[in-house]
Amino acid sequence: MLEVKTDALEESFEALEREDEEVAQLRDEVTQLKARMDAQAVAAARPALSGAKAEGSPFVDKYLRKGLEAGVELKAVTGVTDAAGGYAVPEEIDAAIDRVLTSISPIRAIANVVKVGTAGYRKLVTKGGTPSGWVSETAGRPETGTPDFTEIAPPFGELYANPAASQAMLDDAAFDVEAWLASEIATEFARAEGAAFVNGSGVNRPKGFLASPTAIQVDSVRPFGTLQHISTGAAGGFPASDPQDRLIDLVQSLRPPYRQGAVFVMNSSTAARIRKFKTADGAFVWQPGLTAGQPDSLLGYPVVEAEDMPDIAADSLSIAFGNFRAGYLIAERTETQILRDPFTNKPFVHFYATKRIGGQVSNSEAIKLLKFSA
Repeated sequence: MLEVKTDALEESFEALEREDEEVAQLRDEVTQLKARMDAQAVAAARPALSGAKAEGSPFVDKYLRKGLEAGVELKAVTGVTDAAGGYAVPEEIDAAIDRVLTSISPIRAIANVVKVGTAGYRKLVTKGGTPSGWVSETAGRPETGTPDFTEIAPPFGELYANPAASQAMLDDAAFDVEAWLASEIATEFARAEGAAFVNGSGVNRPKGFLASPTAIQVDSVRPFGTLQHISTGAAGGFPASDPQDRLIDLVQSLRPPYRQGAVFVMNSSTAARIRKFKTADGAFVWQPGLTAGQPDSLLGYPVVEAEDMPDIAADSLSIAFGNFRAGYLIAERTETQILRDPFTNKPFVHFYATKRIGGQVSNSEAIKLLKFSA
């Protein structure tokens, strides 16, 4: 009987020891879980890279930071070999670039922008409508004329940016790679394309609307592709009396179908002079926007300030008025290509970004120019 009681007592001690071991194991598991939760909280507090919420993007973590090509999408940029390719920018970065470009480059915001999948783009434009005629109820129907077609092929160019960052900056986990890269590329692209859409020569770049030929003839007799200009009557300025009348002539030279959606385009210096114009009763012809986000208006039409427009000078085309969505075409490739170059300029890492873009006047009747000449 004594031996039996002793065995039961030993079993109770062993049970207590097993409970202590289980409690210790559970305590270790709780400690490990708390450590993982703390690590996740620290990671969540860092800026998200490439739209990731809890972990980094392979593009940013592998390629941008470390130069590893495994698992990164390849995008060919030539038709010769796939090896001569770049890397497609993540959708989040590309979308940010487009949004910034719209706010910085005003011509992009008011023009007709189309996405293309090849290096070239063609558009057919009819000059005038289909001819028609009147006949009696029982008379024959002779054949009518056929409208003339004109092909528009905007010249393309390759827009590029080549910003750099030190490897130490890329290694810093708190450094927002996407925001910096998008900002650098967007700023350079906006500056270059904004100037090209206005004054571009059309050689390896878009052809600006001010680079198109101009004439004083009206739409019915002016050659297609030639913009109409209205002279101010004074070389290098407005006439001394009733200068606002030249602006009215400019508005009325645009036919009514195009006035819906038309805007004035000028730089800040020209806008400063026009803001001082008054009518005979002392009212300003320039009306500031009454609410936030609304553009100023001139003679009832919005004003877009583009700093690439020339200052007022002799024979300058300093003011444009028209429906740019109908009159100017911008064609661009949908993807921005980016190539990481950590070798050329050590210890800096260059990000060579390119984008093909073209532009040209598509309807010469939809844009009018004010020429400061006698």
